[in-house]
Amino acid sequence: MTVITLIGYRGSGKSSVAAPLAERLSFSWIDADDEIERAAGKSISQIFADEGETHFRQIERTVMQSLLSRDKLIIAAGGGAILNAETRQEVQDAGPVVWLKADVNVLEQRVSLDESTTSRRPALTSSGSQREEIQNLLDQREPIYQACASITVDTDSKTILQIVDEITDALDFTP
Repeated sequence: MTVITLIGYRGSGKSSVAAPLAERLSFSWIDADDEIERAAGKSISQIFADEGETHFRQIERTVMQSLLSRDKLIIAAGGGAILNAETRQEVQDAGPVVWLKADVNVLEQRVSLDESTTSRRPALTSSGSQREEIQNLLDQREPIYQACASITVDTDSKTILQIVDEITDALDFTP
């Protein structure tokens, strides 16, 4: 096992779970969005505003390729990172893929409470409300998350520690 990739919609808990999971497994961890911003020298919102989503997805693809080549790493992937079929295959080849799944109501609440979400991440659809955007993107992405995941964890009513426990139990891995 080399790389464990956490996938799921924004607000599903990927960044929150990555650090304690990495500590439990004696792995390093990284938030792919942070790495994208570092590589681009600007926020994700600014990348979208300046160059558009296509350019952002190209940077995301390059960053994911680099991260997936590391050893003993937990990646908190961006919600759309697995939309690219080649990235999806590389994520699966690199090690376990954990889908952190949450209900639209829970995601809406988490996203609205996370101040950095609004400032760092642009709206991805032209849907009127945040809830409509979440539902539209979940409709598109959930089949891809499901197909890509080797482990699925429902995060709706669980603490971070409970999620970490569930992942480590499912991995059946002792560092």
